[in-house]
Amino acid sequence: MTEVPLIRETMNAKPKETLEGLLNSLGFSASVAETHMDDNIFLEIQTEDPGRLIGRQGQTLSQLQYVVNRLLFRQDRDVPKVTLDVGNYRMKSRDSLVEKTKAAADKVRRWGDVVELEPMNAYERRIVHNTLKDDPSIETHSVEVDGTRKKAILLRPKH
Repeated sequence: MTEVPLIRETMNAKPKETLEGLLNSLGFSASVAETHMDDNIFLEIQTEDPGRLIGRQGQTLSQLQYVVNRLLFRQDRDVPKVTLDVGNYRMKSRDSLVEKTKAAADKVRRWGDVVELEPMNAYERRIVHNTLKDDPSIETHSVEVDGTRKKAILLRPKH
């Protein structure tokens, strides 16, 4: 397997330059803004065609993020985790998921029934668990969904 020369050149660079090189190699005209957070790096992609990078339900963006993190990790095992976003997709979907979680928690409090949220990836489940971690009346549990790598979350009243 041969490496793409552009990728090799950018591997010694910072995450921003690695992502820009990868996007360029894939034929995307895009610029990247880098923000350092506590224990990770946030890369916001600006492009004329954000939908192609987001993909169906954010799958393309998640896969691109995985590839970027693998490339960076192979270069430096101590590199902070990189989170990618384009067109504020992650922020909007995060806010939507938080609202959906709060609405489900309200149903649990009102009716006392268990509420099951749809199957989610690990990133989304973390958002749900963190949204309700300090709620004294609700507990959350991840459960496997047969035939998928995703897990659903059960919200139930604390006893």
